[in-house]
Amino acid sequence: MADKRLKVYYSGMVQGVGFRFTAERIAGRLGITGWVRNLPDGRVELMAEGAEERLKDLLSDITSSTLGSYIQDTDVKWSEPTGEFSGFGIRFA
Repeated sequence: MADKRLKVYYSGMVQGVGFRFTAERIAGRLGITGWVRNLPDGRVELMAEGAEERLKDLLSDITSSTLGSYIQDTDVKWSEPTGEFSGFGIRFA
């Protein structure tokens, strides 16, 4: 059951390195719903809902994966979940 919502902006060399696919795999393993997408300004945006501890695991697992060396900055915002997601996927728009 989702008790938190997480919106994260990752900056650095985060596009073209498999970031979205890795984030999708980690989120799926943790049972987190939401999406991840590239932004025109070179950042990656991630929106996720789930149990707070699982979301913290998501943040930790992304930064401790091979992606960690590409991340220069992480902007994290917490809020209340909406329950609008049924799975986790990659958005291309």
